[in-house]
Amino acid sequence: MTDPIQIAAIGVAAALLAVVLGLVIRGKLREEYAFVWLIGSGALVVVAVWRRSLDIAARWLGVYYPPAVLLLAVILAVFCTALYFSVVISRQRQQIERLVEEVALLDAEVRERAADPGGRSGAIPGAEIVDAAAGQSGRAG
Repeated sequence: MTDPIQIAAIGVAAALLAVVLGLVIRGKLREEYAFVWLIGSGALVVVAVWRRSLDIAARWLGVYYPPAVLLLAVILAVFCTALYFSVVISRQRQQIERLVEEVALLDAEVRERAADPGGRSGAIPGAEIVDAAAGQSGRAG
C-alpha cells in the first residue's frame, strides 16, 4: 500500500517530467539540455515509485541511512550539471570573442573603403561586403 508521501513524491516527479517535456515541445528548452533534465526527472519517478531502490543502493554502497544515497546522487548530479554548463559557457565565450574579432575586422574594412580617396562616393556595393564577410569567416574558422 502506498502512503501519502509516496503519492506526493510520484506526483512531484511526474509534474517535473511533464514540465520538462512541455518546455521541449514549446521550444523553450533545447534537446541537448533537456536530456539532463529528463534523466533526472525520470530517476526521481523511479525512486518515487520503487522506494526499495534506495535501500538496495544504500546496501550496495555500504550506507546505513538510505535517504543519504538520494542526497549523494543529487549532489553528484548538480556537480556534473554545473561542470557541463561551464564547458558550454566557455565554448560560447570563445565563439563570441571570435565573432567580435570578425566584426571588428569587417568594420575596419568598411571604414577603409568608405574613406577611399580613389574617386568613389563612399558607397560600398552589398556584394563586396558579403564577399568580404565570407572570406573573413573562412579564414577565422
